[in-house]
Amino acid sequence: MAVEDAIKQTVLQQAQGAAALQVAYLGVSRGLFDRLWETALGSSTLAAQAGLDAGYCAAWCDAAYAFGYLDEIDGRFSLTPLGRAFARREPDSLFPAAVGAVLGAHMAERAAHYSASGERPGEQVLAERETLLPLFGPMLEQNFGPLFEREILAQVPVFAELDRQGGVAVDLGCGNGWYLRRLAKHYPRLRGIGLDGFRENIEQAGRLAAAEGLAERLDFREGDLRQFNVAEPVDLIAMNRALHHVWEAGRNEVFRILREHLRPGGAAVIWEPAWPAERAALRGPGYRNMAMQNLFEYVQGNHFLCPEEIEAAFAEVGMKAQTYRFRDGTEAVVVGRRP
Repeated sequence: MAVEDAIKQTVLQQAQGAAALQVAYLGVSRGLFDRLWETALGSSTLAAQAGLDAGYCAAWCDAAYAFGYLDEIDGRFSLTPLGRAFARREPDSLFPAAVGAVLGAHMAERAAHYSASGERPGEQVLAERETLLPLFGPMLEQNFGPLFEREILAQVPVFAELDRQGGVAVDLGCGNGWYLRRLAKHYPRLRGIGLDGFRENIEQAGRLAAAEGLAERLDFREGDLRQFNVAEPVDLIAMNRALHHVWEAGRNEVFRILREHLRPGGAAVIWEPAWPAERAALRGPGYRNMAMQNLFEYVQGNHFLCPEEIEAAFAEVGMKAQTYRFRDGTEAVVVGRRP
């Protein structure tokens, strides 16, 4: 039976979209869109400024021109409105779409490779492509930072309580430190400690905190979140899209840490994708990408969680939990209080 023309056209359009994002990725990862933000440049000048091979840069300029990211006049390339949308200096930048496309392709290949043996090698697969890891934190910040500032801070009261107390917040699995940096900007009395297993992330977090004048209040450390320890109990411990990374192998240890390292009345704030209770929900537009990401999480030894599972884990260690939902219910912030 022949494939219907409409189906063929749909797939061809999807393939064109994937190719366009792959071209955009090189421009994002090497800062080419940002270098063309204010001025038109020839490909050789652009290559020299970006520290790239001239041949590679010229080939990228042709591809970016073909996909409508660049215009060209007299051998000098400038950004089109579409190209400007991928510059990281654009406040509403679409660069995470390009990063996600290449990260997704990498993880799909890894899933295909390991699916025969059943091996689940863990988070190290994220570091196998050296240009991807430095962009992972900025991608999450661009995707979730605005939601955090516009909605979560306003609707989850524990953050304002923390500022009034002049308390200490800990972010386990802090990435590039975006969560603590945004908290510190909003709440000037807050101090923070970030912990992450990737040195690249910790170095990036430290640089950004210093550039934003927050280094005196924020401390970023490299280490395994399951071995977190502090001299005195803290007021808040956050895990942002990190709990599912340790759920299968270390859930009991993590929730012990949350309870034992919080002061009485302190709060653990867990932000996770809200895996739906019914499979039928996965066909909804808000859940399709989540289903794909969950497949890639499986390669890393993880799986996404239902908010009810997190609430039950809090109850097991004697902490009462409340769930707040965002983005049409696809994002869950679960706050557990230590008595």
